[in-house]
Amino acid sequence: MSTKQKMRHVLDIIAEMFPDAHCELNHSNPFELTIAVLLSAQCTDETVNKVTVGLFEKYKRPEDYLSVPLEELEQDIRRIGLFRSKASNIQKLCRIVIDKYDGKVPESHDGLTELPGVGRKTANVVMSNAFGVPAIAVDTHVDRVTKRLGFAKPDDSVLEVEKKLMKLVPREEWTLTHHRLIFFGRYHCKAQSPQCPICPLLDSCKEGKQRMKPGFKTKNKPMKPKIANKG
Repeated sequence: MSTKQKMRHVLDIIAEMFPDAHCELNHSNPFELTIAVLLSAQCTDETVNKVTVGLFEKYKRPEDYLSVPLEELEQDIRRIGLFRSKASNIQKLCRIVIDKYDGKVPESHDGLTELPGVGRKTANVVMSNAFGVPAIAVDTHVDRVTKRLGFAKPDDSVLEVEKKLMKLVPREEWTLTHHRLIFFGRYHCKAQSPQCPICPLLDSCKEGKQRMKPGFKTKNKPMKPKIANKG
């Protein structure tokens, strides 16, 4: 079986497992999604959603985030990791959005990645979910699953993983594949306790086969993915 055929098999399986996979960050417009993804760096979507319930009630527009002292915004998001730097980036981001883009989030990848706190992953999420542009955003789940299934090398960077997935996955399936790989990694192929015994992709997973061998010890942990701090 070729690598592309193997990928097709994986795509079909995860489509059956998670047909309704979607972005789990609550938002109602591109601006809110950008803020939510920025906050999600090194933090769970569940925690972000708990914080943004009140945050998006208080702050509707970029101007609102600039109308309060930085310390107040920090307190509003203090339950989220790295809240001080994220609060600072949010205010800087809002100033640029107002001054350069008339208060609207830019609809280009280059425009988004120029914003403070917004890296390639965040831009890909916004482009695909808010503007309908096919993209594969590589977060910790996508990175882990891709490497476990052998489509990328253990020491590949996030960008290298993204490029390899883009070559193997049909462009029209990029966004859905991104969501399904996240769901697969978040709810099935977990970092610490992957469900190898019931995994339909076990035959494609070297690490899974190793885990299933008698005497496997948890100290044989996979390499941590190279995820940049900037989302």
